[in-house]
Amino acid sequence: MRVKVDQPKCVASGQCVLAAPAVFDQDDDGIVRILVDRPEAAHHEDVKESVAVCPAAAIWVEEEE
Repeated sequence: MRVKVDQPKCVASGQCVLAAPAVFDQDDDGIVRILVDRPEAAHHEDVKESVAVCPAAAIWVEEEE
């Protein structure tokens, strides 16, 4: 899994950080930052939840083989 974000679309809601704090953080303006773009399998469900709850649809994942 590779995590991608479109920072200009981010509305700084922080939902991604609440769902996956090991993968996402926010800068001083509240805009999402990726801490780990290829999270361990233990965090995949949290990342998928972040994708689902992001109100701006600014997060997506690419599955890798």
